[in-house]
Amino acid sequence: MSKEAVFTMKLEPELRAEFMAEAEAAHRPASQILRDLMREFVQRQREAREHEVFLRSKVAEAREQIRDGAYASAEEVEARFAARRAQLLGKAGSDGV
Repeated sequence: MSKEAVFTMKLEPELRAEFMAEAEAAHRPASQILRDLMREFVQRQREAREHEVFLRSKVAEAREQIRDGAYASAEEVEARFAARRAQLLGKAGSDGV
């Protein structure tokens, strides 16, 4: 990738000194570390946006199902899982566990 853009920023002298010292201790050019940090930031932001879109679509889908009556009440869910727990506990008891 071509490195033709220049990025100028203001920061506290102490932060710059500490950053440069750590870059030197890591035997890496400061510019490379900053590029890596920028890439990581861009990736995290993209993933966060994608996750937000995913969540919004799931919520919209759930709301549509509720509007259409395609859902179970809390009591129905509890009853189903109580029956399932009993079945599994009965199976575990018959296996000698």
